[in-house]
Amino acid sequence: MRSTTPAAAPQHRPSPQRRRRIGRGWLTVAAAALAAAGVAAAVQTPDDEAAPPAPGYQEVDLLQDTDALAALGITGVQARVTTASGHDLVATSGVAIAGTNHPVPRDGYFRIASTGKALMATAILQLADQNKLSLDDSVDRWLPGVIDGNGNDGRKITVRQLLQNTSGLHDDLPGFDTPQEYYQHRYNTYTPEQIVARSMKHHPDFQPSTGWSYSNTGYVVAGMIVEKAAGRPWQEQIESRILQPLGMNHTYLSGTTSTLRHPHANGDQVFASGERIDVTEQIVPDLGGYISTTADVNRFFQGLLRGELLSEAHMTEMRDTIPVDKQLEAIWPGGRYGLGLVNRPLTCGGSYWSHQGGEAGYITLNGATGDGSRTVTVSMTTSFNDPEKTLSQQQAASDLVDRALCDTSSNR
Repeated sequence: MRSTTPAAAPQHRPSPQRRRRIGRGWLTVAAAALAAAGVAAAVQTPDDEAAPPAPGYQEVDLLQDTDALAALGITGVQARVTTASGHDLVATSGVAIAGTNHPVPRDGYFRIASTGKALMATAILQLADQNKLSLDDSVDRWLPGVIDGNGNDGRKITVRQLLQNTSGLHDDLPGFDTPQEYYQHRYNTYTPEQIVARSMKHHPDFQPSTGWSYSNTGYVVAGMIVEKAAGRPWQEQIESRILQPLGMNHTYLSGTTSTLRHPHANGDQVFASGERIDVTEQIVPDLGGYISTTADVNRFFQGLLRGELLSEAHMTEMRDTIPVDKQLEAIWPGGRYGLGLVNRPLTCGGSYWSHQGGEAGYITLNGATGDGSRTVTVSMTTSFNDPEKTLSQQQAASDLVDRALCDTSSNR
């Protein structure tokens, strides 16, 4: 998603799929639903009935929160909170496969979708740390003539703008909106060049730096630049410079493999028709193809925010945020976008860092405190085309992240 704004003390300042179409489509329906929704009134305790201090967030609270998500019609949920002491709270709810009693694995693999953008942004910033590129380089500096036509101009777009989602590049990612389209296109493959070419058939959404719009295409272009600057495939850069040093041994790019490693819970898509389809088996054509575990995602945000991957100067660049557009602000209230990181406020004060992801059948929310001392990841194996259901899912999962990071019991 989108980026930019300084964060001297990020933990104390206010501050995320067409879906591969469901990716951007999921964000769209969520935003529409949230924009139309009213804000629930807070329940207040009478002055003469002061509530006792709430205990910290415990595994029983996490289980209550995952149960609440499953009750919304989500087939399976797994969540992990990594505390400052290194102790993990883990809970699962629902089932791994709809219509069975198979439990959701506590350490199951899932598609992390746009959470992979935080990996890509980190790889770019590492190259900047090595002076192999500059955030202010134009796209044409590395990919001459690739961004051209219909008002698109790679000479005017910078690497920073790609990571900020301020490039204006229009998204036209391949995907599916019906069960029939899923069965017809689930094994299709696309090169980065083909994805960029789809975007070039459209005028830009706006001129660079004059607006903000979530652009998966921008991150495809960023990956192409990594390959030019590093002299090797971008996935190798991420593997050797991020995954291996952090010990993220359960994170991998699926490529042209349409299934996930075991154990995993299957992913369901509930289409606009109301049909619930198992969409686990598909080839995801971009960064959304990364597959991981809750432990590995927590480890990534912990390592990143603790300064294990980037220099202090480029961490400051990464956490320099700008407001997201109105559509995304509806589902990320108070949300701001940095370079591949989203900053959102906490109800207990301060803010947290994250990058959620949505792919057909798999929705992931995550978050980490500013110093990386406390992290949480929740994976849900159902995505909806229904705005109200998407709204409920987004709100409940965001509440889980907030309580886990605030270390606040749900008190239900």
